[in-house]
Amino acid sequence: MGRQTRWSGAALVVSLLLAATGCAGGVTPGADGKPTPRASKSAGRPTSPRPDDGKPATGDVLPGLVSAAEARTRLAALKVAAPGTMAGYSRDKFTHWAEQGDKCDTREVVLQRDGSDVVRDPECRAVSGKWTSLYDGVAVTEASKMDIDHMVPLAEGWRSGAAGWDAAKRKAFANDLTHPQLLAVTAASNRSKGDQSPDLWQPPAKSSWCQYGRAWTTVKSAYGLTVTEPEKKMLTTMLDTCSS
Repeated sequence: MGRQTRWSGAALVVSLLLAATGCAGGVTPGADGKPTPRASKSAGRPTSPRPDDGKPATGDVLPGLVSAAEARTRLAALKVAAPGTMAGYSRDKFTHWAEQGDKCDTREVVLQRDGSDVVRDPECRAVSGKWTSLYDGVAVTEASKMDIDHMVPLAEGWRSGAAGWDAAKRKAFANDLTHPQLLAVTAASNRSKGDQSPDLWQPPAKSSWCQYGRAWTTVKSAYGLTVTEPEKKMLTTMLDTCSS
């Protein structure tokens, strides 16, 4: 048997062995029978873009929530101060609800975002849909029974720093769709909360405390608002209900 014939036979053996083992080790036989690297199955496969549609992350009701760990870090960094005076306060100083386009104002945008199967009329008003209120777990099918709550109430914002803001910043605070500042909840739970801070009012559904604490802390941090010692203590308790 000649040298060329022996090499061809060896190449055939290598090919058969590689085929039998499914080309283990990520190699395939080349044209000369020698192993060559095989491209990964994922090579050239496009990666899915990260969602950025403004909707809450999986498991969250509110958009823009930081993690529990990040919320603890931000809470520790917030300035502790006594509540400021309410002198000069008026809800009218926080322009709402702002127009958001297509005849929709901020209220209608939040109702659409937080509900399911929401149907609007030609004026963008929600006429039907389904909502579950985070604060008390109540399911609602009538938009008129839902309020849009400011996570950090306007009056609370005023007491903790917003009194010194200009009109544009107050308007942004009152219509913020990026941070977890606005939420559709039952009118009863919203009115029970009023303008109280977490040390004075907590959502009846304790299962919501983790998101509530994260949301309140996220908003106060984003706007550089202050907290009181009792408020900070209760927020810590709420964040301690988070699983991580």
